[in-house]
Amino acid sequence: MVLKWMAAVGAANKEMRTILRGRLSRHKGPHLLLTLFFALLTCRCAAQADPASFSDFSSRATAAREANNVPGAIELYQQALKLNSQWSDGWWFLGSLQYGTGAYDAGKDALSHYLEIIPNAAPALAMRGLCEFEIAEYEKSLGDIQRALALGAANQPRNEKILRYHEALLLTRTGRFEDALRSYAFFTHDAADSNPELLLAIGLAGLRTALLPKELKTDQQEVYLSAGRAAFDFMEGDKETARAEFQKLFQHVPPVPNAHYLYGYLLYASDPDAAVVAFKNELQLDPSNSAAEVMLAWIPLLTNDGSTALPYARKAVAQDPTLPSSQLVLGRALTEIGDPKAGIEYLEKTAQLQPDNLEVHLALAKAYSKSGRKEDARRERLLCLEMTKNDTAPGAHP
Repeated sequence: MVLKWMAAVGAANKEMRTILRGRLSRHKGPHLLLTLFFALLTCRCAAQADPASFSDFSSRATAAREANNVPGAIELYQQALKLNSQWSDGWWFLGSLQYGTGAYDAGKDALSHYLEIIPNAAPALAMRGLCEFEIAEYEKSLGDIQRALALGAANQPRNEKILRYHEALLLTRTGRFEDALRSYAFFTHDAADSNPELLLAIGLAGLRTALLPKELKTDQQEVYLSAGRAAFDFMEGDKETARAEFQKLFQHVPPVPNAHYLYGYLLYASDPDAAVVAFKNELQLDPSNSAAEVMLAWIPLLTNDGSTALPYARKAVAQDPTLPSSQLVLGRALTEIGDPKAGIEYLEKTAQLQPDNLEVHLALAKAYSKSGRKEDARRERLLCLEMTKNDTAPGAHP
Protein backbone atom coordinates (compact mmCIF):
# COMPACT_ATOMS: atom_id res chain seq x y z
CA MET A 1 0.00 0.00 0.00
CA VAL A 2 2.83 2.42 0.88
CA LEU A 3 4.69 1.64 -2.37
CA LYS A 4 1.52 2.27 -4.40
CA TRP A 5 0.97 5.57 -2.62
CA MET A 6 4.60 6.68 -3.29
CA ALA A 7 4.36 5.69 -6.97
CA ALA A 8 1.14 7.64 -7.35
CA VAL A 9 2.66 10.73 -5.75
CA GLY A 10 5.75 10.41 -7.96
CA ALA A 11 3.65 10.17 -11.12
CA ALA A 12 1.57 13.15 -10.09
CA ASN A 13 4.66 15.23 -9.32
CA LYS A 14 6.17 14.30 -12.67
CA GLU A 15 2.99 15.40 -14.43
CA MET A 16 3.01 18.68 -12.52
CA ARG A 17 6.63 19.36 -13.50
CA THR A 18 5.80 18.71 -17.16
CA ILE A 19 2.87 21.14 -17.02
CA LEU A 20 4.92 23.82 -15.34
CA ARG A 21 7.96 23.35 -17.60
CA GLY A 22 6.13 23.13 -20.94
CA ARG A 23 3.22 25.52 -20.45
CA LEU A 24 4.24 28.08 -17.90
CA SER A 25 5.00 30.69 -20.52
CA ARG A 26 1.50 30.31 -22.01
CA HIS A 27 -0.47 30.72 -18.72
CA LYS A 28 -0.91 34.10 -17.13
CA GLY A 29 -2.82 35.25 -14.03
CA PRO A 30 -5.87 33.15 -13.15
CA HIS A 31 -5.05 30.58 -15.80
CA LEU A 32 -1.81 29.76 -14.05
CA LEU A 33 -3.59 29.40 -10.67
CA LEU A 34 -6.18 27.11 -12.25
CA THR A 35 -3.47 24.93 -13.74
CA LEU A 36 -1.72 24.65 -10.37
CA PHE A 37 -5.06 23.80 -8.64
CA PHE A 38 -5.84 20.97 -11.05
CA ALA A 39 -2.30 19.67 -10.79
CA LEU A 40 -2.54 19.54 -6.97
CA LEU A 41 -5.97 17.90 -7.22
CA THR A 42 -4.54 15.26 -9.51
CA CYS A 43 -1.78 14.63 -6.99
CA ARG A 44 -4.29 14.23 -4.13
CA CYS A 45 -6.58 11.89 -6.05
CA ALA A 46 -3.74 9.75 -7.20
CA ALA A 47 -2.49 9.47 -3.62
CA GLN A 48 -5.80 7.89 -2.51
CA ALA A 49 -4.88 4.37 -3.40
CA ASP A 50 -7.47 1.60 -2.97
CA PRO A 51 -9.10 2.26 0.41
CA ALA A 52 -10.05 -0.88 2.29
CA SER A 53 -13.60 -2.02 1.59
CA PHE A 54 -16.43 -2.40 4.10
CA SER A 55 -16.15 -6.19 3.89
CA ASP A 56 -12.46 -5.97 4.78
CA PHE A 57 -13.11 -3.86 7.89
CA SER A 58 -16.12 -5.88 8.99
CA SER A 59 -14.35 -9.25 8.70
CA ARG A 60 -11.28 -7.90 10.49
CA ALA A 61 -13.48 -6.44 13.23
CA THR A 62 -15.16 -9.81 13.74
CA ALA A 63 -11.79 -11.55 13.89
CA ALA A 64 -10.45 -9.05 16.41
CA ARG A 65 -13.54 -9.41 18.59
CA GLU A 66 -13.37 -13.21 18.50
CA ALA A 67 -9.67 -13.00 19.42
CA ASN A 68 -10.63 -10.78 22.39
CA ASN A 69 -8.67 -7.86 20.93
CA VAL A 70 -11.19 -5.34 22.24
CA PRO A 71 -9.39 -2.05 21.38
CA GLY A 72 -8.63 -3.31 17.88
CA ALA A 73 -12.18 -4.54 17.38
CA ILE A 74 -13.66 -1.21 18.49
CA GLU A 75 -11.45 0.69 16.04
CA LEU A 76 -12.30 -1.65 13.17
CA TYR A 77 -16.04 -1.57 13.88
CA GLN A 78 -15.89 2.23 13.86
CA GLN A 79 -14.11 2.21 10.49
CA ALA A 80 -16.59 -0.26 9.02
CA LEU A 81 -19.55 1.77 10.24
CA LYS A 82 -18.19 4.88 8.56
CA LEU A 83 -18.55 2.98 5.29
CA ASN A 84 -21.95 1.44 6.13
CA SER A 85 -23.93 3.18 8.84
CA GLN A 86 -26.86 0.76 8.40
CA TRP A 87 -24.86 -2.26 9.57
CA SER A 88 -26.94 -3.18 12.61
CA ASP A 89 -24.63 -5.94 13.87
CA GLY A 90 -21.75 -3.49 13.78
CA TRP A 91 -23.57 -1.02 16.04
CA TRP A 92 -24.57 -3.83 18.40
CA PHE A 93 -21.05 -5.24 18.79
CA LEU A 94 -19.52 -1.76 19.00
CA GLY A 95 -21.93 -0.74 21.76
CA SER A 96 -21.43 -4.02 23.63
CA LEU A 97 -17.65 -3.71 23.52
CA GLN A 98 -17.75 -0.07 24.61
CA TYR A 99 -20.05 -0.94 27.51
CA GLY A 100 -17.62 -3.69 28.54
CA THR A 101 -14.69 -1.25 28.58
CA GLY A 102 -16.57 1.38 30.58
CA ALA A 103 -17.01 3.78 27.65
CA TYR A 104 -20.67 4.29 28.57
CA ASP A 105 -21.33 7.49 26.64
CA ALA A 106 -19.96 5.97 23.45
CA GLY A 107 -21.78 2.71 24.13
CA LYS A 108 -25.07 4.52 24.58
CA ASP A 109 -24.55 6.32 21.26
CA ALA A 110 -23.75 3.09 19.37
CA LEU A 111 -26.74 1.28 20.84
CA SER A 112 -28.98 4.23 19.97
CA HIS A 113 -27.90 3.84 16.32
CA TYR A 114 -28.73 0.13 16.55
CA LEU A 115 -32.17 0.91 17.98
CA GLU A 116 -32.86 3.33 15.15
CA ILE A 117 -32.51 0.35 12.82
CA ILE A 118 -34.16 -2.25 15.09
CA PRO A 119 -36.42 -0.25 17.46
CA ASN A 120 -37.79 -3.00 19.73
CA ALA A 121 -34.62 -4.98 20.37
CA ALA A 122 -34.89 -5.85 24.07
CA PRO A 123 -31.18 -6.67 24.63
CA ALA A 124 -30.10 -3.35 23.12
CA LEU A 125 -32.64 -1.43 25.21
CA ALA A 126 -31.40 -3.20 28.33
CA MET A 127 -27.75 -2.48 27.60
CA ARG A 128 -28.44 1.15 26.68
CA GLY A 129 -30.32 1.46 29.97
CA LEU A 130 -27.29 0.13 31.83
CA CYS A 131 -25.06 2.63 30.00
CA GLU A 132 -27.43 5.44 30.98
CA PHE A 133 -27.37 4.24 34.58
CA GLU A 134 -23.59 4.57 34.67
CA ILE A 135 -23.65 8.13 33.31
CA ALA A 136 -26.39 9.16 35.78
CA GLU A 137 -29.21 9.57 33.24
CA TYR A 138 -31.54 7.86 35.67
CA GLU A 139 -34.96 8.64 34.20
CA LYS A 140 -33.87 7.52 30.72
CA SER A 141 -32.22 4.44 32.18
CA LEU A 142 -35.37 3.43 34.06
CA GLY A 143 -37.48 3.88 30.93
CA ASP A 144 -35.16 1.74 28.80
CA ILE A 145 -34.79 -1.02 31.40
CA GLN A 146 -38.53 -1.26 32.04
CA ARG A 147 -39.25 -1.33 28.32
CA ALA A 148 -36.61 -4.03 27.87
CA LEU A 149 -38.17 -6.10 30.66
CA ALA A 150 -41.61 -5.74 29.07
CA LEU A 151 -40.15 -6.99 25.77
CA GLY A 152 -38.62 -10.10 27.35
CA ALA A 153 -35.06 -9.05 28.16
CA ALA A 154 -35.26 -10.98 31.45
CA ASN A 155 -35.77 -14.40 29.85
CA GLN A 156 -32.39 -15.57 31.15
CA PRO A 157 -32.24 -15.78 34.98
CA ARG A 158 -28.87 -14.03 35.28
CA ASN A 159 -29.97 -11.17 33.05
CA GLU A 160 -33.22 -10.89 34.99
CA LYS A 161 -31.40 -10.40 38.28
CA ILE A 162 -29.19 -7.67 36.82
CA LEU A 163 -32.12 -5.83 35.26
CA ARG A 164 -34.49 -6.21 38.21
CA TYR A 165 -31.81 -4.96 40.58
CA HIS A 166 -31.07 -1.90 38.47
CA GLU A 167 -34.79 -1.25 38.03
CA ALA A 168 -35.24 -1.24 41.81
CA LEU A 169 -32.19 1.01 42.31
CA LEU A 170 -33.59 3.47 39.78
CA LEU A 171 -37.09 3.41 41.25
CA THR A 172 -35.54 4.32 44.60
CA ARG A 173 -33.32 7.00 43.07
CA THR A 174 -36.33 8.60 41.34
CA GLY A 175 -38.46 8.54 44.50
CA ARG A 176 -40.79 5.63 43.70
CA PHE A 177 -40.07 3.81 46.93
CA GLU A 178 -43.04 1.44 47.13
CA ASP A 179 -42.49 0.35 43.53
CA ALA A 180 -38.84 -0.28 44.40
CA LEU A 181 -39.79 -2.48 47.36
CA ARG A 182 -42.03 -4.56 45.10
CA SER A 183 -39.13 -4.97 42.69
CA TYR A 184 -36.79 -6.02 45.50
CA ALA A 185 -39.30 -8.69 46.57
CA PHE A 186 -38.11 -10.62 43.49
CA PHE A 187 -34.82 -11.33 45.28
CA THR A 188 -36.39 -12.78 48.43
CA HIS A 189 -37.08 -16.09 46.68
CA ASP A 190 -33.40 -16.95 47.10
CA ALA A 191 -31.78 -16.31 50.50
CA ALA A 192 -28.38 -16.47 48.80
CA ASP A 193 -29.15 -13.08 47.29
CA SER A 194 -29.19 -11.37 50.69
CA ASN A 195 -25.76 -9.77 50.36
CA PRO A 196 -24.93 -6.48 52.12
CA GLU A 197 -25.23 -4.41 48.94
CA LEU A 198 -28.75 -5.69 48.29
CA LEU A 199 -29.78 -5.18 51.92
CA LEU A 200 -28.42 -1.65 51.83
CA ALA A 201 -30.40 -0.94 48.66
CA ILE A 202 -33.60 -2.33 50.19
CA GLY A 203 -33.01 -0.19 53.27
CA LEU A 204 -32.75 2.93 51.13
CA ALA A 205 -36.08 2.16 49.46
CA GLY A 206 -37.73 1.21 52.75
CA LEU A 207 -36.61 4.35 54.56
CA ARG A 208 -37.61 6.46 51.55
CA THR A 209 -34.15 7.82 50.77
CA ALA A 210 -33.61 8.71 47.11
CA LEU A 211 -29.99 7.64 46.90
CA LEU A 212 -27.98 4.82 45.38
CA PRO A 213 -25.94 2.64 47.76
CA LYS A 214 -22.70 4.15 46.43
CA GLU A 215 -23.96 7.65 47.31
CA LEU A 216 -24.51 6.79 50.97
CA LYS A 217 -21.85 7.83 53.48
CA THR A 218 -20.10 5.02 55.32
CA ASP A 219 -21.23 6.18 58.75
CA GLN A 220 -24.89 6.02 57.60
CA GLN A 221 -24.82 2.46 56.33
CA GLU A 222 -25.53 0.59 59.59
CA VAL A 223 -29.10 1.90 59.94
CA TYR A 224 -29.95 1.20 56.30
CA LEU A 225 -28.47 -2.28 56.50
CA SER A 226 -30.62 -3.00 59.57
CA ALA A 227 -33.77 -1.74 57.81
CA GLY A 228 -32.92 -3.69 54.67
CA ARG A 229 -32.33 -6.91 56.61
CA ALA A 230 -35.63 -6.55 58.47
CA ALA A 231 -37.54 -5.86 55.25
CA PHE A 232 -35.83 -8.73 53.41
CA ASP A 233 -36.72 -11.20 56.17
CA PHE A 234 -40.33 -9.98 56.20
CA MET A 235 -40.71 -10.27 52.42
CA GLU A 236 -39.05 -13.69 52.53
CA GLY A 237 -41.75 -14.84 54.94
CA ASP A 238 -39.81 -14.91 58.21
CA LYS A 239 -42.08 -12.40 59.94
CA GLU A 240 -41.03 -13.26 63.52
CA THR A 241 -37.38 -12.58 62.83
CA ALA A 242 -38.36 -9.43 60.96
CA ARG A 243 -40.49 -8.23 63.88
CA ALA A 244 -37.56 -8.60 66.30
CA GLU A 245 -35.28 -6.75 63.86
CA PHE A 246 -37.79 -3.93 63.50
CA GLN A 247 -38.09 -3.63 67.28
CA LYS A 248 -34.32 -3.10 67.49
CA LEU A 249 -34.62 -0.48 64.75
CA PHE A 250 -37.39 1.33 66.63
CA GLN A 251 -35.13 1.60 69.70
CA HIS A 252 -32.41 3.36 67.77
CA VAL A 253 -31.32 6.74 69.09
CA PRO A 254 -32.01 9.12 67.44
CA PRO A 255 -35.26 7.71 65.96
CA VAL A 256 -34.96 6.41 62.40
CA PRO A 257 -37.27 8.33 60.02
CA ASN A 258 -39.74 6.09 58.18
CA ALA A 259 -38.85 2.94 60.15
CA HIS A 260 -42.42 2.59 61.48
CA TYR A 261 -43.73 3.52 58.02
CA LEU A 262 -41.73 0.69 56.44
CA TYR A 263 -43.05 -1.83 58.94
CA GLY A 264 -46.61 -0.62 58.39
CA TYR A 265 -46.24 -0.77 54.63
CA LEU A 266 -45.07 -4.38 54.82
CA LEU A 267 -47.90 -5.26 57.21
CA TYR A 268 -50.88 -3.60 55.55
CA ALA A 269 -51.70 -6.35 53.03
CA SER A 270 -51.85 -9.12 55.67
CA ASP A 271 -52.64 -7.22 58.90
CA PRO A 272 -54.15 -3.79 58.18
CA ASP A 273 -54.99 -3.15 61.85
CA ALA A 274 -51.34 -3.59 62.86
CA ALA A 275 -50.33 -1.44 59.89
CA VAL A 276 -52.57 1.40 61.11
CA VAL A 277 -50.79 1.30 64.49
CA ALA A 278 -47.40 1.46 62.74
CA PHE A 279 -48.40 4.43 60.56
CA LYS A 280 -49.77 6.30 63.58
CA ASN A 281 -46.49 5.60 65.42
CA GLU A 282 -44.67 7.14 62.48
CA LEU A 283 -46.85 10.26 62.68
CA GLN A 284 -46.08 10.62 66.38
CA LEU A 285 -42.41 10.91 65.48
CA ASP A 286 -43.00 12.99 62.34
CA PRO A 287 -46.43 14.66 62.09
CA SER A 288 -45.57 15.95 58.61
CA ASN A 289 -45.07 12.50 57.10
CA SER A 290 -47.51 12.69 54.18
CA ALA A 291 -46.76 9.12 53.04
CA ALA A 292 -48.07 7.80 56.38
CA GLU A 293 -51.21 9.95 56.00
CA VAL A 294 -51.72 8.47 52.53
CA MET A 295 -51.54 4.92 53.87
CA LEU A 296 -53.93 5.72 56.72
CA ALA A 297 -56.36 6.91 54.04
CA TRP A 298 -55.66 4.00 51.71
CA ILE A 299 -56.42 1.20 54.17
CA PRO A 300 -60.08 2.18 54.77
CA LEU A 301 -60.48 2.85 51.04
CA LEU A 302 -59.77 -0.85 50.46
CA THR A 303 -63.27 -1.38 51.91
CA ASN A 304 -64.69 1.78 50.26
CA ASP A 305 -64.80 3.61 53.62
CA GLY A 306 -64.45 7.18 52.38
CA SER A 307 -65.51 8.81 55.66
CA THR A 308 -62.62 7.33 57.65
CA ALA A 309 -60.17 7.98 54.80
CA LEU A 310 -61.14 11.60 54.13
CA PRO A 311 -59.37 13.43 57.02
CA TYR A 312 -56.11 11.59 56.38
CA ALA A 313 -56.38 12.23 52.65
CA ARG A 314 -56.97 15.96 53.21
CA LYS A 315 -53.90 16.14 55.47
CA ALA A 316 -51.79 14.31 52.90
CA VAL A 317 -52.73 16.77 50.15
CA ALA A 318 -52.19 19.76 52.46
CA GLN A 319 -48.73 18.51 53.45
CA ASP A 320 -47.59 17.51 49.96
CA PRO A 321 -49.90 18.50 47.09
CA THR A 322 -47.31 17.30 44.56
CA LEU A 323 -47.50 13.69 45.80
CA PRO A 324 -49.60 11.72 43.26
CA SER A 325 -50.78 9.21 45.87
CA SER A 326 -52.19 12.00 48.04
CA GLN A 327 -54.25 13.25 45.09
CA LEU A 328 -55.44 9.70 44.45
CA VAL A 329 -56.64 8.98 47.98
CA LEU A 330 -58.42 12.32 48.27
CA GLY A 331 -60.12 11.81 44.92
CA ARG A 332 -61.22 8.34 45.92
CA ALA A 333 -62.40 9.44 49.37
CA LEU A 334 -64.52 12.25 47.92
CA THR A 335 -66.05 9.83 45.42
CA GLU A 336 -66.91 7.35 48.16
CA ILE A 337 -68.67 9.94 50.33
CA GLY A 338 -70.88 10.99 47.40
CA ASP A 339 -69.00 13.92 45.88
CA PRO A 340 -67.59 12.39 42.66
CA LYS A 341 -67.35 15.71 40.79
CA ALA A 342 -64.93 17.03 43.41
CA GLY A 343 -63.11 13.70 43.41
CA ILE A 344 -62.61 13.76 39.64
CA GLU A 345 -60.53 16.93 39.90
CA TYR A 346 -57.94 15.16 42.06
CA LEU A 347 -58.10 11.90 40.16
CA GLU A 348 -57.47 13.61 36.82
CA LYS A 349 -54.42 15.34 38.30
CA THR A 350 -53.13 11.96 39.40
CA ALA A 351 -53.74 10.48 35.95
CA GLN A 352 -51.61 13.26 34.42
CA LEU A 353 -48.78 12.46 36.83
CA GLN A 354 -49.11 8.67 36.67
CA PRO A 355 -50.81 7.67 33.41
CA ASP A 356 -49.81 4.00 33.86
CA ASN A 357 -51.31 3.61 37.34
CA LEU A 358 -54.22 1.16 37.09
CA GLU A 359 -55.69 2.29 40.42
CA VAL A 360 -56.14 5.84 39.11
CA HIS A 361 -58.09 4.69 36.05
CA LEU A 362 -60.25 2.34 38.10
CA ALA A 363 -61.08 5.23 40.42
CA LEU A 364 -61.80 7.54 37.47
CA ALA A 365 -64.14 4.99 35.90
CA LYS A 366 -66.13 4.83 39.13
CA ALA A 367 -66.17 8.61 39.64
CA TYR A 368 -67.24 9.29 36.03
CA SER A 369 -70.00 6.70 36.32
CA LYS A 370 -71.30 8.19 39.57
CA SER A 371 -71.32 11.68 38.08
CA GLY A 372 -73.23 10.58 34.97
CA ARG A 373 -70.31 10.80 32.51
CA LYS A 374 -71.04 7.46 30.83
CA GLU A 375 -68.70 7.75 27.85
CA ASP A 376 -65.77 8.82 30.01
CA ALA A 377 -66.46 5.93 32.36
CA ARG A 378 -66.58 3.51 29.44
CA ARG A 379 -63.28 4.85 28.10
CA GLU A 380 -61.59 4.35 31.47
CA ARG A 381 -62.93 0.80 31.81
CA LEU A 382 -61.60 -0.11 28.36
CA LEU A 383 -58.25 1.39 29.28
CA CYS A 384 -58.20 -0.66 32.49
CA LEU A 385 -58.90 -3.82 30.50
CA GLU A 386 -56.07 -3.00 28.10
CA MET A 387 -53.64 -2.30 30.94
CA THR A 388 -54.58 -5.54 32.67
CA LYS A 389 -54.26 -7.53 29.44
CA ASN A 390 -50.76 -6.23 28.81
CA ASP A 391 -49.85 -6.53 32.49
CA THR A 392 -48.24 -3.07 32.45
CA ALA A 393 -49.96 -1.61 35.47
CA PRO A 394 -48.56 -1.65 39.01
CA GLY A 395 -50.32 -3.58 41.75
CA ALA A 396 -53.00 -2.32 44.10
CA HIS A 397 -51.38 0.51 46.00
CA PRO A 398 -51.79 4.27 46.27
